[in-house]
Amino acid sequence: MRSDSDNTLIEGEIADYLLTDEGILISYSKSILRTVENIKANIELVQKITNNKKVPLLIYLKNSPVPDKETRKFSGEQLPQIYKAMAMVSKPGLAQLIVKILFKFQNPPIPIKSFTDEKKAMEWLRHFL
Repeated sequence: MRSDSDNTLIEGEIADYLLTDEGILISYSKSILRTVENIKANIELVQKITNNKKVPLLIYLKNSPVPDKETRKFSGEQLPQIYKAMAMVSKPGLAQLIVKILFKFQNPPIPIKSFTDEKKAMEWLRHFL
């Protein structure tokens, strides 16, 4: 696995990533429309970064267009394949809105929690290492 000691931000289409030395993947979300195609490409990128190991994810959310139903369904199905848990850091309300949109008719497939404080988010994610 790559790590933050490499000091390398790995750039992707929908997010940029950094894997910490302790094994938490940090995602800097981009404000673009998610599609099944770019989610698939992003999954491949994440698997390359993590060596196909499931990791906790800390995601810094940005406002972006709401994906279509097929993309939301696909994204929800893929989460447990690549992540152990997800902490979302954003302005108040944004993360809750995204969870409502993504998991409107079902519970999230992995532990997901929203935060406005990144230190608290990292602390929560350490339980999944």
